[in-house]
Amino acid sequence: MTGKDSCKICESTLQFIFQANVLSKYPVSYWQCTQCGFVQTDEPFWLDEAYGSAISSADVGLVSRNMGNADLLECIINNGFDPAKKFIDYAGGYGMLVRMMRDKGYDFYRQDKYCRNLFAETFDIKDIEQTTAQPFELLTAFEVFEHLVDPWEEIGKMFFYSKNILFSTALLPDQKITRPDDWWYFIPETGQHIAFYTEASLHIIAKRFNTTYHKINGNLHLFTQNKINRNLLQSFMISLAWRTIYKKVFLKKRTSLLGPDHEKMLRKM
Repeated sequence: MTGKDSCKICESTLQFIFQANVLSKYPVSYWQCTQCGFVQTDEPFWLDEAYGSAISSADVGLVSRNMGNADLLECIINNGFDPAKKFIDYAGGYGMLVRMMRDKGYDFYRQDKYCRNLFAETFDIKDIEQTTAQPFELLTAFEVFEHLVDPWEEIGKMFFYSKNILFSTALLPDQKITRPDDWWYFIPETGQHIAFYTEASLHIIAKRFNTTYHKINGNLHLFTQNKINRNLLQSFMISLAWRTIYKKVFLKKRTSLLGPDHEKMLRKM
């Protein structure tokens, strides 16, 4: 089975767009849906090797992203959800974000069946008694959707925990893609990104689960059954923007080495 039989989102026909060397050794084809634009790889036989370490060594931005996500979550929860309720970080990795959010006073828990919980060990999903479905006010899934072999099955599991899903993933660009270098987010070197979304594909997912899809910014998205108006979405970003301006204007910051470090790690892989 190659993965080219039909689109994993809308079951429409696929067209070949390019081939890339995944993990720098496996020739893998990438296919795009002719209807919703979703891109998927051949069936990913290489995942056990790709996840030899649950967190890729090339992911040098892990700490900085969690710091930014914690500030972002604080803005979003305070503006659109009940801060006094429970929250869950799905596929939460080492538990760093959960620990940061608990430090801020939010009752967060972690779920991840592949990665060791280092920073939120006693605040795992297995540590909380689940008496009813959807016990969490909001589920967060940062850098998860692009890893899903079966999006419908895994997103269904997310909706079991909460009727509100805040997630991040980069959307496919509008320009025509004919090779892996046309978009940085493919990252075939790590072999972990295997699903790539468009707004159209996310609307299809939202409709199937009887929710509404909202694009908050370029990489941040929300599925919800709550009524969320555009002004509220804008308030999320305005609040965060003021935080960013404060840090840039009033705090002296050196130029980050994140970009060069990432390039160095990719060259070593």
